[in-house]
Amino acid sequence: MRTAQTLAHARDDLPQLEGDFARSVVEGLSKTRKTLPCRFFYDARGSELFEEITRLPEYYPTRTEAGILNAHAGEIVADIRDGGVLIEFGSGSSLKTEILLDRCATRIAYVPIDVSEAALTDAKTRLTSRYPALDVRPIVADFSHPVDLPTDLASRPRTGFFPGSTIGNLAPDDARRLLANFARGLGYRGRLIIGVDLQKDARTLISAYNDSAGITAEFNLNLLHRINCELGGTFDVRRFRHEAIYDPREGRIEMHLISDRDQDVEVCGRHFRFRAGESIHTENSYKYTIDQFRELARLAGWAPSRVWTDRSRQFSVHELRSAANPAELPPNQGPVAGGAPAA
Repeated sequence: MRTAQTLAHARDDLPQLEGDFARSVVEGLSKTRKTLPCRFFYDARGSELFEEITRLPEYYPTRTEAGILNAHAGEIVADIRDGGVLIEFGSGSSLKTEILLDRCATRIAYVPIDVSEAALTDAKTRLTSRYPALDVRPIVADFSHPVDLPTDLASRPRTGFFPGSTIGNLAPDDARRLLANFARGLGYRGRLIIGVDLQKDARTLISAYNDSAGITAEFNLNLLHRINCELGGTFDVRRFRHEAIYDPREGRIEMHLISDRDQDVEVCGRHFRFRAGESIHTENSYKYTIDQFRELARLAGWAPSRVWTDRSRQFSVHELRSAANPAELPPNQGPVAGGAPAA
């Protein structure tokens, strides 16, 4: 059994580890309640599995949001004028963006922001072919940090796009901070279109994160494979199982990896002890009512405007407008804990 002193030492020497992945994994596994950040799900295999998840019958968010965007794209893009800038945070493949671009009758610039240079390169090639008049300006960056636009675009009217309910991967305080960062980045009279998953019955939620085909389980367990491959980990992945639970008090789905026995694992030269039944908490997905999210947006300096939903009110797309000069917003408190790519 590792002592508290040993765990403290593991945290003290984290700067000696190379790379955010190594430091974050060792720090998370050193906690009394072990965690791993969900932003590390998305290596090549994880991204493939997530694309499979979005097509599963149980996983409603992707198709429901796409349906809302298709039904209301004309209203959503009506305020994007000639010379405007559409900025997508965590753009990935930019597939949902095409729903909006198909309805844009204006000459605009599109700025996809993502940590994956390969995804941005593929998206730019596809979009410039499909929309020859579109000015595509990819930026390789972590959108949870402030991102500077190209100088010639900085003064233009800006609309942000943040689909997929990625905001739900953040605890409410972190979500508020991220929304405030977006308000600063989009500027005075900025506008944000954001997808937000809604609260609903626990059975529907748990099925969406624990599908009958086992794809979500494979996706969650792939994080251990990635640690073994990239950090020299010794996880016996067969000795862990996926679990998705709904916490009604927090209003969130939680994903866990549960050890099926007492076992020891080594990562980056550190040893970690697991008890039978012990969990690694890998992801949260907060669900909001419409009023809850609108209040969160107000606290972040936005004025909530229109809301679009599907007929069953499973999912929502919100329009937020800048409520104040960004210079009057509370001081920037730094980066926000990373979430998952948009679904």
